Amino acid sequence: MRVIASSLRKGNVVDIGDKLYVILSAENIHPGKGTPVTQVDMRRISDGTKVSERWRTTEQVERAHVEDREYTFLYEDAEGFHFMNSETYEQLQVPADIIGDQAPYLAPEMKVMLSIHEETPIAIELPQRAVLEVVETEPVTKGQTASSSYKPAKLSNGVRTMVPPHIVAGTRIVVMTADGSYVERAKE
Repeated sequence: MRVIASSLRKGNVVDIGDKLYVILSAENIHPGKGTPVTQVDMRRISDGTKVSERWRTTEQVERAHVEDREYTFLYEDAEGFHFMNSETYEQLQVPADIIGDQAPYLAPEMKVMLSIHEETPIAIELPQRAVLEVVETEPVTKGQTASSSYKPAKLSNGVRTMVPPHIVAGTRIVVMTADGSYVERAKE
């Protein structure tokens, strides 16, 4: 299926020269003068090589047929990450390089969307938000009341992020899985 370059998004899969690439980031650039372009960073699925490409926003690109299916995360071991299809109970092993930097956010029983091409997993999409516990953070500095002042904190999954001064160790918070940024205190 051919689509215009400006419609490409993170996680889409494109077919260029009979090789499949998963899009890591796509940015539409509109310079003051000249033709608008779409700058895309991709990873070749066959060998993991990262490639950057630039197309005019109106150019046609071949988008590969990929099936998105919901899976439940089971566990991780030396062979990779194991998921189960909720409908068929079929189990699937996904290599660590496909999970990438999203691995710390995977929790047992978490529902994820796996992109499957010809029965091979090629990309994963986690829920946008995850609830995690703050395991350590710095004490509040007296007089630090400005709403824009954040302090570093370490989360239960080992990721470091910035949190508001009122958050203390033991507090459960909601973070964005894309970048680990603080959203709000968890409502439980």
